[in-house]
Amino acid sequence: MTRAVQKGLALALALMPLPVAGAPPAARPNIVLLVADDWGYSDIGSFGSEIHTPNIDALAAHGVRFANFHVAGSCAPTRAMLQTGISNHRAGLGNMPETIPPEHVGKPGYDTVLNHRVVTLAEVLHQAGYRTYLTGKWHLGKASDGLPTARGYDHAYSLADAGADNFEQKPIAGLYDKADWTEDGKPATLPTPFYSSTFIVDTMLRYIDAGRGSGKPFFASVNFLANHIPVQAPDAYIARYAHAYDGGWRALRAARQARAIAMGLVPPEMRAAVMRSTADWNRLSPDQRRAAARAMAAYGGMAEAADHEIGRLIDHLKATGAYDNTIFVFLSDNGPEPTDPRGRLFNRLVLGLLRDFTPEHQGERGTLTAIGPNWASAAAAPLAGYKFSAGEGGLRVPLIVSWPGNPAMRSGTIVGGFTHVTDIAPTLLALAGVPAQTGHFAGRSVEPMVGFSLADMLLGRRTHVHGDTPLGYELSGNAALFRGDYKLVKNLPPLGDGRWQLFDITHDPGETHDLSTEQPARFIGMRRDYAAFARRDQVLPMPAGYTADQQISDNAFRYWLPRVLPAMLGGAAALLAGGIVLWRRRRRATAKAR
Repeated sequence: MTRAVQKGLALALALMPLPVAGAPPAARPNIVLLVADDWGYSDIGSFGSEIHTPNIDALAAHGVRFANFHVAGSCAPTRAMLQTGISNHRAGLGNMPETIPPEHVGKPGYDTVLNHRVVTLAEVLHQAGYRTYLTGKWHLGKASDGLPTARGYDHAYSLADAGADNFEQKPIAGLYDKADWTEDGKPATLPTPFYSSTFIVDTMLRYIDAGRGSGKPFFASVNFLANHIPVQAPDAYIARYAHAYDGGWRALRAARQARAIAMGLVPPEMRAAVMRSTADWNRLSPDQRRAAARAMAAYGGMAEAADHEIGRLIDHLKATGAYDNTIFVFLSDNGPEPTDPRGRLFNRLVLGLLRDFTPEHQGERGTLTAIGPNWASAAAAPLAGYKFSAGEGGLRVPLIVSWPGNPAMRSGTIVGGFTHVTDIAPTLLALAGVPAQTGHFAGRSVEPMVGFSLADMLLGRRTHVHGDTPLGYELSGNAALFRGDYKLVKNLPPLGDGRWQLFDITHDPGETHDLSTEQPARFIGMRRDYAAFARRDQVLPMPAGYTADQQISDNAFRYWLPRVLPAMLGGAAALLAGGIVLWRRRRRATAKAR
């Protein structure tokens, strides 16, 4: 027996429920992976939020909260690491299709889809005898060999895009020409009526129930569109937050920071910087404040609606007897989204023809609602930064792991040691008693998993698993190197000034005190560590003036121009021809009159 197998079985046995005399051996656990989209660090109640999330909070009460858990700054790179336990560059997501500059397309590590040099968690679990299902957002490939059922899932109803409408089968206006939903690799038509969070859970329950008679455990990857743009929720949920945000974003940020401190998620002495992009609420007009509060009300409603659907899934598993032996993992794929499509005049003129931008209708069917950078800074509280950035507000998100029927789990506890999204796959494999692949799978060479199992942290045996091992990260030119309690980080403009800085993110998670001059040896050493990572993962420098926000607009323009230019030229030609005909007619009429 290999050491990897021995280690996996030992960890699994350690976490299994204690045997009862005369009872059959404990079955392998089911696994439910709950992935929220663009939720900030303090967007759930058990991390300091005012948003009503009782079902996620119940998982926290019966599980472990990870206060120092990190992902990538945007969705697809995180999902690649979550699915594989391998860095985003080595998995093919050095950047996303929406944000990659043309100069990087096709370069090693910049496939913009999950490459075939990596193996997914679903593939490993499927080979070990698990039923494997996925519903909701995929965003790791659109070709037939890149869809979930080609990457280890028995059944999948998935969206290949970054996001889509939540009430209808419509794309994000201006970014895609269709909402690319498929079921088991074939184009799918959404039902009517439809709301994304409800449908994603309904479909997963259908898959789980259909396979119950097999006697096999299941792995269910449940991927919500909530709270990606467009922010939309049923009216009743929005109404619950009608006046929750009348005090503005700075007041909300302060309140969330106080609650996070009181819960023990961040140190009581921590300082929090105000983002440069955060406007003065009191200088807004009453109409502007009402409109802003309505957008955040839609955001709160969307999050609560997703929590309600998580509750339905949990209740169903309780009713069918599967709940106690199910491991639940909840996380967000990155920090909150600061981009607001309505901020550009072109978008308001063009998208306004396709979507309702009326302030009082925000969050409803037919709208294109976004919370923008001001509320995003509050959603990330008490951290600095948000989606796309390498600040803690972009990379540090909530993580909850719960195994309700396992008495060895330290229910209701918080662990503060650094953890990373690449740790999830090896952790779940260890808990399931399945060895992680270490470079070979199904007779072929593959990238080995690099993450660490968190099983000892779940048991309370260790407070850290990464120790002093350096971990590098880069996306869109924003980069970080984590080592022990420290983080080396740089953000390109407009999120930063492009300079490397050094922070103790255990004691200063707000990243307010740069230690680069006080600890020069550490600073230089971590710079060397980052350079080694960048060479190994073939990280490319960004073009001058690059920003993710601008690249999204540029790539959308390149995508749409060849599709609309012929129609525009045809229309212009028709108008010109019509004008010539009218001009000739008038000229003839004038000549006859003479």
